[in-house]
Amino acid sequence: MKKLKRQLHALTILYRNKEVHWIYKIIPVLVLGYALSPIDLIPDFIPVIGYLDDLLILPIGIALTIKTLPKGVWDECLVHADEEAIKNPNLGWIGLLLIGLLYLGVLMLIYRIVD
Repeated sequence: MKKLKRQLHALTILYRNKEVHWIYKIIPVLVLGYALSPIDLIPDFIPVIGYLDDLLILPIGIALTIKTLPKGVWDECLVHADEEAIKNPNLGWIGLLLIGLLYLGVLMLIYRIVD
């Protein structure tokens, strides 16, 4: 689980890297969107199968990202992810809070439109 968290953090660094062409950022954005989304293909409350989709889709998406990147870019992102994790160990909670606020805002917008 720690390795997956590190790799997801590296995907965010890859997305923020201005030197990487936008075409290489498509798969990482989709993977991060799925990882942070509260909506899963198979709900997590279903025993075993609920977590199976996360354990398959996320590593496959990360592997596709690594395969499509130019050499050295992924290793550089992993190094930056390790450095940021040492500097700010609470970074994951901050991201979770921001995504939660984003979804809350979307729900409020939908409620106002429907109402």
